[in-house]
Amino acid sequence: MKRFGLLAVIGLLAIALTISVSCGKKKEIAPETPPVDTMPVIIKDTTPTPPPPPPPKPTLKESRFQTINFDFDKFNLRSDARSSLDFNYNLLRDFPDVIVKIEGHCDERGTVEYNLSLGEKRAKAAQDYLVGLGVTANRISIISYGKERPIDTGHTEDAWAKNRRCEFRIVSQ
Repeated sequence: MKRFGLLAVIGLLAIALTISVSCGKKKEIAPETPPVDTMPVIIKDTTPTPPPPPPPKPTLKESRFQTINFDFDKFNLRSDARSSLDFNYNLLRDFPDVIVKIEGHCDERGTVEYNLSLGEKRAKAAQDYLVGLGVTANRISIISYGKERPIDTGHTEDAWAKNRRCEFRIVSQ
């Protein structure tokens, strides 16, 4: 029985030694790291984009206005002049910010003073017609150049007929 006791003691020591070796030092477990995503991350810009600038306002070209012609020594409006003024009225209606100057012209016959007066009467007749159609008077100014700015420098009836006119100039838009 002594032998049995000895074997029991040795067995117990072996078990104790095994337990102490296996339990002596605990293994450290590294914390889990999340897997690295290899796909790029797209971050949407949520800043609102400013609206595009408004398109530029259309502008009226002076060349679109029609010239008005007159008979010799007259300032009354002929039917073709009224048609041209109706066309010019539509332009002024479509471009309400445009301010114009009507220039009255004459042919070379007559004195400087007479032609300046006649050119003014022609420009005034055109202005009055447009105001009668509904254009506000403060959008139209007049000036007379008399015979000082001929469009045709010839000395024929055809040249003089071209020079008896009113032209439209844009002052501002």
